[in-house]
Amino acid sequence: MGKHKNHKRGNLLPFATIEAAARGDVTAINQVLKHYEGYVIALSTKRLFDERGKPYMVVDTEMRRTLETTLITRILQFDVRRAA
Repeated sequence: MGKHKNHKRGNLLPFATIEAAARGDVTAINQVLKHYEGYVIALSTKRLFDERGKPYMVVDTEMRRTLETTLITRILQFDVRRAA
């Protein structure tokens, strides 16, 4: 799997955002989702083929929503005390 732009050093989410998201702050959760949006889209992209056999890429919206839901669930389960 290739490098993702959010994995570059210095492009990390602030701990305060993670902490707020783990407490259920909707704005912070949305910031986390936005931070990982490109990665989620990359993971949910599929190659399909048209009637001539030519490949094209499409985002599987069901997979994308599943990944986003899983991320939200994990955010809310995150134990900030153990990470600090």
